[in-house]
Amino acid sequence: MDQSRALNALAPFLALAKSATSPRAAADLITQATSAPNTYVFAELLQQPNIQALAGQEQYGAFFELLKVFAWGTWESYKASPNLPELSDAQTTKLRLLSLLTLASQTPTSASTASNLSYTSLCTALDLPHPLDLEHLVTQAIYNDLLTATLNPSSQLVVITSVAPLRDLAPGSAAQMITELAAWSGRCDAVLADLEAEMGKVRAEARKRAAREAKAEKQVKAVHEAGEKGVGAGGGGGNVLGASRSGHNTRGGNRRAEDDDEDGGDAMEVDGGGASLGGGGKKRSGGGGGGGSGGVMGTLGRLGGRSGR
Repeated sequence: MDQSRALNALAPFLALAKSATSPRAAADLITQATSAPNTYVFAELLQQPNIQALAGQEQYGAFFELLKVFAWGTWESYKASPNLPELSDAQTTKLRLLSLLTLASQTPTSASTASNLSYTSLCTALDLPHPLDLEHLVTQAIYNDLLTATLNPSSQLVVITSVAPLRDLAPGSAAQMITELAAWSGRCDAVLADLEAEMGKVRAEARKRAAREAKAEKQVKAVHEAGEKGVGAGGGGGNVLGASRSGHNTRGGNRRAEDDDEDGGDAMEVDGGGASLGGGGKKRSGGGGGGGSGGVMGTLGRLGGRSGR
C-alpha cells in the first residue's frame, strides 16, 4: 500500500477534526480513526488543533497519547505505557499490524537478500499466544499490501521481502534518519566508484579492440592492393600468350590448307587415273573393233580363194 491510499483513508477524519471542538468529540474521533480500515498514518491528525488540545488533559489526555502510539509506537510501547485506553479488537489488530511493519523495517534488507524473522521473536513482540495467530496476522498484512513476505512453517520463519513506508516519524528520529541516509549515500558512492572503474576497463578494452581491428583492416587492404597489382601485371603476359596461341592457330590453319591442297591433288590424280582408265577402256574398245575388222578381212579372203578356184 502506498502513502496516498493511506492519506485518502485519513482524509474524512481530518475534515471531522475541524468540527470536533469538544474534548470528548476529539477523543471519539481518535477512536474512530484508529479503528478504521486502511488508516495507517496519523501524523496529520496529530497536528490538528482540536486534537492537540487534548494533550495534558486529565480525562482525555490518554487518547492523545494513544494516537501517538498508533503513529510511531508499537505493541510493546503500548503495553509499557500505563493508563492508556483499552483497545477494541479492530484497534488491537491495527496496532499489531503497525508493530509488524516496524519490526520488519528495522531488519536490514537489500535488493537481493530477504530478511528473516523467527516465529518466536514475533510472537513475543506482538504478544501472540500461538504461531497460528502470527500466521493469520502476517497473511492479513500481505493481503493489505503492507509487506511482501512468505511464511516458512517448517523453519518457523517469516521471510520479509519488502515493507510499505507507512509509519510516521517519531520526534527526534530525524537525526537517526539522517545518519542512515548518510550511510546509504556512502554505499551508493562506493558502488558508483566501482561502476566507474569497471566502465574504464571496458573503455580500455574497446580501444584496444578497435586498434587491433584497424590494424587487421589495413593489412587486408594492403593484401588486396598487392593482389590487384599482380593481376594487372599478369594481363600483358596473357596477351603474349594469346598471340602465341593465335600464331599456333594460324599454323594449324596453314597445315589444314596444305592438307586440303594435297587432298585436291590426290583427287585430280584419281580423276586423271580415271581418264587414263577411261582411255584404256577406249583402247580396249578399239582393240575390240580391230578384232571385228580382222574377222571381216578373213571372210573376204576366204571368198577370194573360192573365186580363184
